[in-house]
Amino acid sequence: MIKRILITSIILLYAISNANAQTGTWSGKLDIQGTKLSLVFNLDGDKPTMDSPDQGVKGLAAQVERDLDGKIIVKVPSLAINYEGVWQENKIVGTFNQMNVSLPLTLTPGEDKPNRPQTPVGPFPYATEEVSFANGNYILSGTLTLPEGYSRKTPVLLMVTGSGQQNRDEELFDHKPFAVIADALARAGIATLRYDDRGFGNSSAKPMEWTTEDFKLDALAGLELLRGRFDKVGVLGHSEGGTIAMMIAAEKKADFIVSLAGMAISGAETLLWQNRVALKGLGFTDEQVESYCKMLETAFDVRVNGGRMPNPDDYDVPESLLQNYWTVIAQIQMPYMIHLLSLDARSILGNVTCPVLALNGSKDNQVDHESNLSAIRNGLPSNSKNCIETIDGVNHLFQHCKTGQVPEYRTIEETFAPEVLEIIIKWMSDFK
Repeated sequence: MIKRILITSIILLYAISNANAQTGTWSGKLDIQGTKLSLVFNLDGDKPTMDSPDQGVKGLAAQVERDLDGKIIVKVPSLAINYEGVWQENKIVGTFNQMNVSLPLTLTPGEDKPNRPQTPVGPFPYATEEVSFANGNYILSGTLTLPEGYSRKTPVLLMVTGSGQQNRDEELFDHKPFAVIADALARAGIATLRYDDRGFGNSSAKPMEWTTEDFKLDALAGLELLRGRFDKVGVLGHSEGGTIAMMIAAEKKADFIVSLAGMAISGAETLLWQNRVALKGLGFTDEQVESYCKMLETAFDVRVNGGRMPNPDDYDVPESLLQNYWTVIAQIQMPYMIHLLSLDARSILGNVTCPVLALNGSKDNQVDHESNLSAIRNGLPSNSKNCIETIDGVNHLFQHCKTGQVPEYRTIEETFAPEVLEIIIKWMSDFK
């Protein structure tokens, strides 16, 4: 009897240890036709989550079920994901399922964090202040970085992020480009204010109901705060933030602006260019790409100017692209996209009289450097302090790269090209 109780206790303890082993952080890589996609499951506590670091996605709510035989089921309802695995020694071996696609996925303890050598680490030779400012009902929080010995005469830049809800560091794939830029500028005697986008971290926020004009008004509220402390106030914007910098400059609200990968051509043109680049990269023929993009172009025009949406049956479009087309049609019904399609900074560049530094990367697959820098060169009034330049070999984030494609961002250790930091600092020295 004692022996039976002992054996039963050992079995029970083993089962409990299996269940306990399936806590903490576990990660693995899906092999999708040769492309590796990292997934991370955070299984601690009563609010488990899943991350997809390669896609810049964090904190997706998950549901976890365990049994005493070492089996674990993780579900992510928002993406219709179901993972079933079994604990085997120091790993979980199982199958990932999503939309009728099943792939093997083995999880191991911990997360393989990429190295980010440029991320600033204290102690710092400058001061920082946590500040907040309001635009109507929206309170925006940020970090004011102040060089040693700063005064009202110190030049300051308001930093405006690109599209999508982002934090003040414009964090993506563990890269923190705005923190890197702010650190370099502070060491060079230039102040900055970077802030979290409206609604950032609020799960109930609906960013697609806001427009670039709304984000510009947020930035203007930040500039008003800075005007109370500094005499020379400018804007540094990345991607959509670069477009916002141009909009603010056209309203004579900035003393100088820095546009990094800024969009000057229309949103519709940019989206069409992005689709051409992406589809060619996926192996579609030139004829298929042009047919699909012609259909998109018509849809964009109808969304802006009215009319009847194009019928896919009238275009020679592969079946594999039809679902993507209907997804786009749904997206362009949202206020953000409606505004973006018609947004065209070329119409306002003639009103920009302050100095402009505009930099775009030659390997940018999100904002075309040639058409946008050409538009800026042709649209700006003559100003000896303007500097408009293509940076060779860097992507949309200003990382040195091979392809410029988004999945490559995470694999690159460099956060921001040092020579671009030097260009910004040298150009800003005229305002010190």
